Amino acid sequence: MSPGPAGRDTRKNPRVDLELAVLVSDAAKKVRKPIRFSTTDVSCGGTFLRADVLFEVGEVLLIEFDLPGGRHIRTQSRVVRVARGGQKDKFPGMGLEFLDLSTDDRAAIHARIS
Repeated sequence: MSPGPAGRDTRKNPRVDLELAVLVSDAAKKVRKPIRFSTTDVSCGGTFLRADVLFEVGEVLLIEFDLPGGRHIRTQSRVVRVARGGQKDKFPGMGLEFLDLSTDDRAAIHARIS
């Protein structure tokens, strides 16, 4: 989710600023090799990736990243927002919603951001 009307934050989960390296590939296999991006923030429900290469809202991506401490996370995610870097955006990127995050992975993210 993203900020709603009048700048209100309508996200379901609190996010924390956290920069992590992420490997992204698309579920439709349009991209031959995973693309490396960086997160700007992470929550138990999703993340925002700083990116010049943008996928479209609704596309399903496979993402992989390591939390500080070494836990490897691999999950499908859906693009829910695209920021093209215009005046209202800090920088270009994509908001992703985690689709199939395991209970243990969700707990590990929660522990890291709490």
